[in-house]
Amino acid sequence: MSRVRRKAKKKGGRPAPEPDAARERVSPRQIPLLIGLTIAVAGIVLAVHWPALSAEATSFDDGQYLTRNYLVQNPSWKSAGRFLGEVLEPSTVRGYYQPLAMISLMLDHAIGGRADNLRPFHRTSLVLHAANTVLVIVLLYMLFGRAWPAAVVGLLFGLHPLTVEPVAWVGERKTLLAMFFALWCLLLYVGHARRMSWKAYAGCLLMYVLALMSKPTSIPLPVLMLLLDYWPLGRLGRRAVMEKLPFLIIGGAFGAVTFISQDRTASTTLPGEYPPTRIPLTVCHNLIFYLYKILWPANLSSHYPVPEPLTLERPMVLAGAIGTCLLIPALLISLRWTRALFTGWLFFFTAILPTMGVVGFTIVIASDKFAYLPSVGLLLVLAWLFSKLWSARTKRVAPTARRIGIAAVVVIVAAAESVATRRHLAHWRDTECHYRHMITLAPRASILHLNLGNHFLSQDRVDEGIEQLERALELKPDSFRAHNNLANALVEKNRIEEAVPHYHRALEIKPDFADAYNGLGIVLARKGDFEAAIVHYEKALEINPDYPEAHNSLGAALAPRGEIDRAMMHFRKALEINRNYAEAHNNAAILLIWQGKADEAIQTFRRSLRIQPLDADTHCNLAELLGREGRIVEALAEYNEALRINPGHAKAREGLNGLRGQGQYPGVP
Repeated sequence: MSRVRRKAKKKGGRPAPEPDAARERVSPRQIPLLIGLTIAVAGIVLAVHWPALSAEATSFDDGQYLTRNYLVQNPSWKSAGRFLGEVLEPSTVRGYYQPLAMISLMLDHAIGGRADNLRPFHRTSLVLHAANTVLVIVLLYMLFGRAWPAAVVGLLFGLHPLTVEPVAWVGERKTLLAMFFALWCLLLYVGHARRMSWKAYAGCLLMYVLALMSKPTSIPLPVLMLLLDYWPLGRLGRRAVMEKLPFLIIGGAFGAVTFISQDRTASTTLPGEYPPTRIPLTVCHNLIFYLYKILWPANLSSHYPVPEPLTLERPMVLAGAIGTCLLIPALLISLRWTRALFTGWLFFFTAILPTMGVVGFTIVIASDKFAYLPSVGLLLVLAWLFSKLWSARTKRVAPTARRIGIAAVVVIVAAAESVATRRHLAHWRDTECHYRHMITLAPRASILHLNLGNHFLSQDRVDEGIEQLERALELKPDSFRAHNNLANALVEKNRIEEAVPHYHRALEIKPDFADAYNGLGIVLARKGDFEAAIVHYEKALEINPDYPEAHNSLGAALAPRGEIDRAMMHFRKALEINRNYAEAHNNAAILLIWQGKADEAIQTFRRSLRIQPLDADTHCNLAELLGREGRIVEALAEYNEALRINPGHAKAREGLNGLRGQGQYPGVP
């Protein structure tokens, strides 16, 4: 046999097929051990990641996924149908088709998840991460037939600090969900390959579709299955390739959908639009960057900016080029002895290729979350190596001593990972902490200052928000969002004349920016120029017909002109888009009072208060209406509630004094 193998290497330069370890060694007697180890690993992973449940940070596009997504905030079959049906042009999330991720977030919202209560979202994400860890263990066991090595590698995956981002970042539900279905796809495929089960094959095809509907970075799965056929399954051939044709057709269709939807709703950059050196330098940089972060996960961030300039003058780019030139030949040479190293690396590279920037869709050069599924390729190599060491027979070291040594190393590495993971989770404590950490690592990233400024504005810390937005514009003067949001902040400070040029600059940079038209309309309405304000609101709605704030603003501008029916139509349209829009409920209620529909107005005010129970103005408006209708006890309760929320609320105190003057109320607290 040894002579045959030497001959094969001489002729073809490839090692003879390695034995299918799982087929030889899987034993029913190991199943109880595997179950016990898997439960223990899942418990440890949950315990280490437990602080994620208390994380209050929102990040980058969480506004699209949660805080400003009216479909997520209005759970219903209609919302689910919109997510599923908007294939080529998603209306609430810029970018690609990802309906299952959005429906998953919607269901969490239905059980209490809110911008001020992220725990339900984190709970689901943590469960998915633990489930993915379990599936990794099962996959490795099926491939290599060793319970202990599979559990050990699964533990190292589950505890790794790179897994913090998908768990703590609400908008990254797509990454966890895609990994979940992708692992099921691979598991069912291995089952099919073992037994030629066409039920498993059909299940594998279904899981592939579900993974694609969660996140389109799952597209390379058919190629990953072919790599498993090459090693460790050892069944690569014409039949194996033909089995992938349905997967390749489906993947191609989803690839087209992804490109079209991304191009229509966000942006894409094709390879020809880059300088010739950009893509090869980016690929080389990322290959070494990810390996570096996996081996030494320090200074992790949700924002790794593209090195400027992207040339060999940058240390990490140079390290990537040199490292890649050394790595690839070494992996090719390793084929003389084993397929494991080359195939595991190729699995990683293939899985991460959609995010490598060949087609540009993001402003970062790399991201922790991008390595979540691709890391399975490296886990395959690690599980193979541990299986070899676990079962090796040598005279120099006794098996028990060798296994104790392996266990000691694993415990040390797992402990180090746990400490690093907890430290990284601390950066997700709240949004300000999260962005301050990223700014420390990338102080010249304009978007970080922009988002921190937006956070300050949402917290009514307007002066701090203005400071950060001005810094964002110093770093990137053509940021239309920074101009628009700075204008909004200046309006809050009643610095109207300073705000207007920023709105105009935002529209010069992006002429179809609906938010800037809406902002200009609000400024004009404040000046009493309702005619011009209406023109701007209508322009915003022409660009985005499903813009609830613009509908509400337009209704508020039409009402003083006596166009009551038209104003009410826009308030109702705003509520049709977002039924949890408290301000639109309040405005509609005021309009109903004008129409003499007191009972309906009272119900509408109460709907507004169910959404925003701490709105003193709405409590006061409701109390005033109840007083007019002679419902004094209810009016008193509403006035008192307004004063409890805001003890200095002059209108509420005046209303109570009015009831006292009528002899309706004996005293004022």
